Amino acid sequence: MDKRPLVMSCGDPSGIGPEIAAKAWDAIGGACPFVWLGDPRHLPESVAFRVVKDVADCGGDLLPVLPVEFAAPARAGQPDPANAAGVIEAIRLGVELVQSGAARGLVTCPIHKAALKAGAGFGFPGHTEYLAHLAGVDRVVMMLASDALRVLPVTIHIPLAEVPEALTPDLLEQTIRITHAALIRDFGIASPRLAVAGLNPHAGEDGTMGLEDRDVIAPVLARLRAEGMDLRGPLPADTMFHAPARARYDAAVCMYHDQALIPIKTLAFDEGVNVTLGLPFVRTSPDHGTAYDIAGQGIARPDSLIAAIRMAWNMGA
Repeated sequence: MDKRPLVMSCGDPSGIGPEIAAKAWDAIGGACPFVWLGDPRHLPESVAFRVVKDVADCGGDLLPVLPVEFAAPARAGQPDPANAAGVIEAIRLGVELVQSGAARGLVTCPIHKAALKAGAGFGFPGHTEYLAHLAGVDRVVMMLASDALRVLPVTIHIPLAEVPEALTPDLLEQTIRITHAALIRDFGIASPRLAVAGLNPHAGEDGTMGLEDRDVIAPVLARLRAEGMDLRGPLPADTMFHAPARARYDAAVCMYHDQALIPIKTLAFDEGVNVTLGLPFVRTSPDHGTAYDIAGQGIARPDSLIAAIRMAWNMGA
C-alpha cells in the first residue's frame, strides 16, 4: 500500500486557498493525508498546524506544513505582488517533491496570474503551462472532472474568434491521444469511450454551417477509429450533455473553453476538479479561482478542493 502523502501548493495567500486547505484537512486529512506548502503566517489564526521538515512526517491530527518563505503577510482579498515569488516557489517545490517520488501527487490551490506577472515576471498563461514547463513536456491537456461528467477543451484560454484557426488536426489528435491514455492509466477505464463535439451548430450540418467539422474534425476521428479507439462524433454539442447522452461516454472532448466548462459547472459547480493530463505525475486542482470577494470571511466551501484531493489520491494509488 502506497503511504506517501500528497503535497498541496498554497496558491495565492490572499485568496481562499489557505482557508479551504485547513477545512479540507479537517474533513479528510486522515483518509487522504497531504502536506501544505506555504507560509504558516498565511493560515487563518484559528488553524492548528505543525511545521515539518519532511513530507513523510504527515501523521497526527494537525495540518502538516512544509514552510515556504514569503516576503509579506497576506491581506485577505488584496493580492500582493511581493508574494509572487513565494507562490511560484511553492508550485516548484511541489513538482520537485512528486518527481522525486517523495509525494504521490500534487494538488494546487488557485493562483492570481496578474499578481504573479506583476511581482515576479511570471511568463506563463497559467498553472498548467508552468507545470508543463517544470515537467519538461510539450503538450498537456486540461480535464475538468466530476462524478457526473468529464470534459476536455481542445483549445483553452484564447478568444473565441481565434478558435477555428487554432483548431488544427495535430492539436485535436494529440488531445484525444493524451486523454485516451490517461483514462486507461489514471482512471482505470480499460476501453475509453470518447464523445467529440463539433465546433459549429449541429456539427456543421455537412458543411452548411461551417467546414471545420467536416474537413478538420471528422478526418482525425476516422483515422483514430481505424486504430481501434472508440470515438463518437463530431456530435452537435447541444445534445451531448443530458443524462442519457452522458451515459454513453467516459469523457467529452470539446472544441473550446466554454463549450466544455458550461456543462460541467452547471452539473457540478462546487465539486468539479481540474486535472492536468500528460504530465509525468498526478496534478489536480479545485475548479474555481481565488475568490477574493469572500476571502478571510470563513465562508468559502472546500468541496471542490476535497474532491481534488480525493481524485489525486486515487489517481496516485
